[in-house]
Amino acid sequence: MHEKKWLAEQFQANRAHLRAVAYRMLGSRAEAEDAVQEAWLRLGRSDTSEVDNLTGWLTTVVARVCLDMLRSRKSRREDPADEEGAEAVASDDDQERDALIADSVGLALLVVLKKLAPAERVAFVLHDMFDLPFEQIAPIIGRSPVATRQLASRARRRVQGMPLNPDDDLTRQREIAGAFLAASREGKLDALLAVLDPEVVFRADQAAVQMGGAPEILGRAAVAQTFKGRAQAARLAVVDGAVGLAVVLQGRLRIVLGLTIAHGKIIGIDAIADPEHVRRLNVQILTD
Repeated sequence: MHEKKWLAEQFQANRAHLRAVAYRMLGSRAEAEDAVQEAWLRLGRSDTSEVDNLTGWLTTVVARVCLDMLRSRKSRREDPADEEGAEAVASDDDQERDALIADSVGLALLVVLKKLAPAERVAFVLHDMFDLPFEQIAPIIGRSPVATRQLASRARRRVQGMPLNPDDDLTRQREIAGAFLAASREGKLDALLAVLDPEVVFRADQAAVQMGGAPEILGRAAVAQTFKGRAQAARLAVVDGAVGLAVVLQGRLRIVLGLTIAHGKIIGIDAIADPEHVRRLNVQILTD
């Protein structure tokens, strides 16, 4: 009984770290919490008497769970819906969730990471973000340390070659977001196409999908058609330090559209309607 209590305490102490690892790999709070919960179940079924580094052991377990989830997602060609996790996890102290959100990657990086193959993503996240040695990562993805190093290096080159750092000029961001909003309201398709990147990606969380949206839309033409004549209730806003859109209905903030802007074009639009997620965003409405 004493050992089980000690393991539970140690797991709780590592929970925020494990969530951060899983969130970076999966890009979904709900799936990250599922992965952490699975690690807890595996901990209860395992003999850890000879484990010297429990944090490392748990990190490895979470990484393997995430890799399986990424491969399963890829085989189904699905992306996660960012919804609330299981009740057992959601009841945890809000401070842990706040720590995860504060330390989490931005929308732009999540879009980039989703373009990596599962093994590349795991190798890159564990090594470049959490400083795990390649010798420890290699067994997780079933590669040699040399091959793992090559995977991480390839992923790093792909990440560095993509527009990770959005245009940080808020004035320029506001111009582009304003042009997008005006074109959407007025139903001007050509104007929408002018501000969207050819490979723009629109993603919606589960709450937004339930409001009638699509979970994912790819490409400039499809995204432009989706927003043509829409956004009547949207307002320009600063969302966590970047210009985006906020939909206010009956005096309440209902939907946030995070815009990822790079090289003068919108490359990503993320619709967030989950009330808990929206509440934790720092949103400041701007005058149009």
